[in-house]
Amino acid sequence: MAEGKAGNVVRAIAVVGPTGAGKTALTQALASAASGGSGAVPNAAGQSTETQFTAIDYMGDHYALIDAPGAVDFLADADCALPGADLAIVVADSDPDKAVLLQPFLKAIEDLKVPHALFINKIDQARGRIRDLLEALQAVAATPLVARQIPIWKDESVAGFVDLALERAFLYQPGKPSQRVDIPADMAERETEARFHMLEQLADFDDGLMEQLLSDLTPDRDAVFADLVREMREGLIAPVFFGATAQGWGVRRLLKALRHEAPQPNLAAERLGLKGAGAYVMKISHAGQAGKLAYARVFGGALADSDQLTLSDGSQQRPGALFSVQGTQTKKISSASEGDVIAIGKLDPVAAGDLLAKRGRQEAAIRAAKRFPVFQLAITTKDRKDDVRLSGALQKLVEEDCGLSVLHDQTTHEILLQGQGEPHLRAVLERLKSRFGVDVSTAPPSTPYKESIRRSAEKRGRHKKQTGGHGQFGDCVIQVKPLP
Repeated sequence: MAEGKAGNVVRAIAVVGPTGAGKTALTQALASAASGGSGAVPNAAGQSTETQFTAIDYMGDHYALIDAPGAVDFLADADCALPGADLAIVVADSDPDKAVLLQPFLKAIEDLKVPHALFINKIDQARGRIRDLLEALQAVAATPLVARQIPIWKDESVAGFVDLALERAFLYQPGKPSQRVDIPADMAERETEARFHMLEQLADFDDGLMEQLLSDLTPDRDAVFADLVREMREGLIAPVFFGATAQGWGVRRLLKALRHEAPQPNLAAERLGLKGAGAYVMKISHAGQAGKLAYARVFGGALADSDQLTLSDGSQQRPGALFSVQGTQTKKISSASEGDVIAIGKLDPVAAGDLLAKRGRQEAAIRAAKRFPVFQLAITTKDRKDDVRLSGALQKLVEEDCGLSVLHDQTTHEILLQGQGEPHLRAVLERLKSRFGVDVSTAPPSTPYKESIRRSAEKRGRHKKQTGGHGQFGDCVIQVKPLP
């Protein structure tokens, strides 16, 4: 966010989902719609390998969008960022057969207890009943999924939606906001049924609402909205929206939901266990001449570049500088607002997942589980003069990447690069060469074959030689047995 917004809290929204679902396209569509654009963004080809931060303003509210990598090999990069988010938007494909791809994302979010909602993208390509899609998604989600909308079909394609909370219908318009219309007569019965099902799901966590439904009383609309907001913020339900980023459908509706329903930063601070003012480190980056940058979320009030911070090791330091963040661009600022995601310069030692506090040393109450390496390569420099640079470069890459580790095998004397898969290590090697100028050769790790003594054994040997003089004689007994 830009400087000069003290007093205006910033809400952080993580956008996650599998490769191909349109996660990055949704992030860009939200930014486009927030700035007055059409919100239409084609689903980009390729995949992101690092977490990116984007600041947007919408109707006077400020947001930090956290675009997390979509490939399974790069999920560890988002693990440390997710605990600091207020809300996660999980982007799903409209194809029920692809529902299983959401499982690792939903599990990570549910384990961290981060409130979340689903956005079903590519609704223009949907075929079959939305009910079947929701059932497929519910099979991989532990949290109950609550449909907030049902589609309006025309000529076997989706033409709009009915908002079940508002009880209003909208038709999509290319490049424009959706047009409000009356609920189609042929959908009245289906809308009533779908809304009642939504209310039943909410009533599972609200005894008062359950009594109203059992008494055939119509609940107050404001009370229904209050239930939707409370139950989502407490992680009891995950509301489901849909749209199509390629046409800009559903993007503004999602923005409005974020504006009214996304939790405030204090709830994330409580979840992290941060007492008072401070910051949570979401990512580490080594940015050339700027040196080490800690991308962090500010909590408990504004943060100034003159503030003293207590680090995780108990030491106290002042930030080298504060920077606003917009994608890969940073700009020096003197202070940041509560909830904002900023970059803090020259804080050592600081690692992703650490809490920085203005008063006293604090430990994060919740951390993402460490991902174990599933693939490794032995590396050697092509030029021996690069050996010293290799060590420093690997240390920086490990700091930046929560899924990467380096092992010096004492048996084979090899340097082993360990990560989340072959694509992951391929990306690491590209960074090693492009950013640090170190070119390496790779090979499968050698197998450190070893033998173990299984049982006791004894052998006696004698040596006797008589060729004049005193002669030679030796009697030797060797006993070998396994240690306890």
